[in-house]
Amino acid sequence: MERIKERLTQSLKEAAEAAVKSGALPELGVLEIVIERPQNATHGDFATNMAMRLARSARMAPLEIAKRLVANLPTSEIIESASVAPPGFINITLSKRWLQDQVSVINGEGERFANVNKGNGERVQVEFVSANPTGPVHIGHGRGAVLGDTLASVMQAAGYSVQREYYINDAGNQMQNFYKSLYARTAQAFGADVKMPDDGYIGQYMIDLAKEIIAEAKDTKALEQKVREKPEEAQKELGAIGLQKMLAHIRSDCEALGVKFDEWFSEASLFTNGQYTRILEKLRDNGYVAQREGATWFTSTSLGEDKDNVIVRSNGTPTYFATDIAYHYNKFAERGFDRVIDLWGADHQGHVPRMKAAISALGIDPARLTIITSQLVTLKRGSEVVRISKRTGDIITLREVVDEVGKDAVRFFLLSRSADSQMDFDLEVAKTQSQENPVYYVQYAHARIASILRLAEEKGINYSKGDVSLLKNEAELALIRKMLELPELIEKMAEILEPHHLAHYAQDLGTTFHWFYKQCRVVSSEPGDEAITAARLKLVAAAKIALARTLHLMGMSAPEKM
Repeated sequence: MERIKERLTQSLKEAAEAAVKSGALPELGVLEIVIERPQNATHGDFATNMAMRLARSARMAPLEIAKRLVANLPTSEIIESASVAPPGFINITLSKRWLQDQVSVINGEGERFANVNKGNGERVQVEFVSANPTGPVHIGHGRGAVLGDTLASVMQAAGYSVQREYYINDAGNQMQNFYKSLYARTAQAFGADVKMPDDGYIGQYMIDLAKEIIAEAKDTKALEQKVREKPEEAQKELGAIGLQKMLAHIRSDCEALGVKFDEWFSEASLFTNGQYTRILEKLRDNGYVAQREGATWFTSTSLGEDKDNVIVRSNGTPTYFATDIAYHYNKFAERGFDRVIDLWGADHQGHVPRMKAAISALGIDPARLTIITSQLVTLKRGSEVVRISKRTGDIITLREVVDEVGKDAVRFFLLSRSADSQMDFDLEVAKTQSQENPVYYVQYAHARIASILRLAEEKGINYSKGDVSLLKNEAELALIRKMLELPELIEKMAEILEPHHLAHYAQDLGTTFHWFYKQCRVVSSEPGDEAITAARLKLVAAAKIALARTLHLMGMSAPEKM
């Protein structure tokens, strides 16, 4: 898709060069051309404040600079008019003829519509969810899943080579607690008097998991004997089975949400493959390790941090931070990702600066790492906060919410707010089939489009040669303009890493289409309306492509009927 802002930037650059060459403006130095969409649509399609940016170097009033730039704008098929507004804005209106032609361009591009080549194939890893495999994923994890998966899709559309990764925390104290808890629940299921560990996992899912393992055992009596007589051996075997089962549940729950990972990376592999040992040596060689109080410290204060951080405890066990350093070294130095984007829960906010300091200590530019933290989700039914599961009496799992309101509704609602804002998720609104439900509203627009195109097919109307120059109604042009915002939005989201803008755009596109539908009859049987019917069907077909692309980027379905 043609990048409109690039075309306009080039035209303004040529205008500045022509104005300088003719003597209308003095030498301007470095041009800073920023083009934005004005908040007030009556001001045109785009605006720039470049004249105000040039005022100091040109030693001239911004309004006068703007007038001279507009006077030197080259003729362009894309620009219909350019005007000046105080204190020095240049407002640009796109050519109607060019806008009309974009309908055919969108239809020609099909599923490739809105792709841009911002990334030039740069390798980007997006790591998200990465919940400890000690329990089921909940709705908070689901928010990270939707944000991460959608961001990955946006980055791919922007021309990046993207890998989705789940980091399996299968080493450390939390897993030991999980193994002890599973052993206790299995022993209890066999009638043994074994107490749960003080810091164990007490959810109903652990009881269910123990029962599942027993039910699937090839020799139940042999398993019971081992549990009773060889607890250490039994705990190790049960733990290995339990870990794989929890990962299978997590994988299934993520896939129910439409999220699939390219890589499931094991924390334990950092030890078996030697990365953990290597990063300790590298940090030590680079002068960022100190021994104090029997522990090994990363001297992050030498990199501007408030305090140093323990990486190996006095008992010789690594901290979570140490394995995270090894993991990120693996991402950058060993697997060669150009950029890494991590999505973490809000409880990891304090971990961000020290992680950046650590990769800097390893000789990696910290600007290559972006860490996004997502805030909490509050589940509600109307005004009532939902705190516990109806099914198990404890945590509300992501799967329960998906089963109740559907994948698409969960994805849309969790995507509708920026990651750094807390959000309420109303289960009742998510199930409503009315305009109050934004999911229903957006998908209904696509279904309505599909029904129009089916009607045209039933009537045998061939609109492939529809004359788009007939699309002159303001509602028609507004729909074209709105569709053309998608490539810009993809480029912007890939730059600022905020995929939630997609949900707002989807609603705007749906609203613009519904307005067009009310203003313009598409399939008309009146004599003489054949040409405008064909043109509008061509526009509707383009709108179907744009809306489906938006829904698919969000990981949602584009229904043909509702």
